[in-house]
Amino acid sequence: MQVTGLLHGAKLMQFAGFPVADVLGPDASEEAIKGLIDRHGSVFVKPVFKGGVGKKGKAGLLGRARDLRTALAEKERLYFVEHRHGNVVAKANGVTFEGAVPAEHEVYVSITDSTRYRAPTMTLTHRGGVDIEDLDKSEVAQVPFDPLTGLKAFVVANALSELKAPKALISPLVQQLPKLWELYHGFGMTTLELNPIRMRPDRNGRLTPVACDFKCGFDRDDPRWQRLGLPGHLFSLDYSDFESEINQLRTYQGQSDVCVINPAGTILAPTFGGGANSLVTEMLGEDAIISSDFGGNPPYEKMKQVAAICFRHWLAQTNVLFVIGGKSNNTDIFETFRAIADALREHVGRHGPTPLYLVVGRGGPNLVRGMGALRDTAEALGLPYRLFGFDSDMSEVVDYARRADLWMRRGGREALARGLGIPASARPTAA
Repeated sequence: MQVTGLLHGAKLMQFAGFPVADVLGPDASEEAIKGLIDRHGSVFVKPVFKGGVGKKGKAGLLGRARDLRTALAEKERLYFVEHRHGNVVAKANGVTFEGAVPAEHEVYVSITDSTRYRAPTMTLTHRGGVDIEDLDKSEVAQVPFDPLTGLKAFVVANALSELKAPKALISPLVQQLPKLWELYHGFGMTTLELNPIRMRPDRNGRLTPVACDFKCGFDRDDPRWQRLGLPGHLFSLDYSDFESEINQLRTYQGQSDVCVINPAGTILAPTFGGGANSLVTEMLGEDAIISSDFGGNPPYEKMKQVAAICFRHWLAQTNVLFVIGGKSNNTDIFETFRAIADALREHVGRHGPTPLYLVVGRGGPNLVRGMGALRDTAEALGLPYRLFGFDSDMSEVVDYARRADLWMRRGGREALARGLGIPASARPTAA
């Protein structure tokens, strides 16, 4: 869940009382655009993308206009422009017009939760307006701070002193940057970045920090972001129907993180735990249909709904149902496995039997009862299965699931289908 640009960023900055560049949205009238140009001398025209996508400036997706005619021409060029950065492709839907801010100095600042320091961390440099990665490490300060006390003025002052920043920058930034912590902490953000902050001089030469670009990310499991009143469509990216259904089940308890890896895959792997998800996704590769993390001790009803959605979308093409996770400390394995077993039994009851190999690997509370529920269901449905306990090496369990999938491709699926008295759907055969 990300917000980029000043269209919504300027409204969020109002909660912190932080100065921000004047901005107009895609519905701005010609009179309003001309008025903005008259006040600031020129405007920047930027495309509006959902979510976060980088390197827009380097891709030429930034227009500047000093008259209305040029501004409207840039609007036409950028309104529905498509942008590719790495493996991310995004299509714009609108533009913003942002008043130019004259300045000699530009500043970069971000606040994020650092896994290195295990604390919120401020990244700061007085050489902003560029990619932070392009700067020498000596020009960038990374300062962890105590979340209980927040981002204090002395933290900013010490960082700028270490960077040997011009003295004219220090006082204005010390006054303004601590305000960002209230915005970050108060609304469930995971990252907040301003680049650039342009230091605009007033009549007396005193500098004022003005945010000229904005980026933030939210923890969607933290309900505090909902107080901002952001429109729902802002986070509606190009999810598949399957991913959208799963995302609707997000609750305070239990994770439902999922993305489709290969719609033509043959291993359906409901996975529990981030570490397990990384290993399983890497080892299964293109054989995996989804990448998922359904851990966090989900209640029975939620896990049953998640499993039912997975089965409805993918079970017909699945060779191996691979239920895998690490050794849990607090997840009730019996509840999660019972939910999966009940969802599988109900799916077969509605749609008929399907040739399937069940492979399970897990550890944690009530493991034996949970595996018993899956074993009883597999035997009742006439499906082969293999269960691995907490003392099994996860990589070997994943390798077993891949071998089971290969066996299914090489004739096992057809053999199971004959045993179930159903025709086997066409599957890709092994080379």
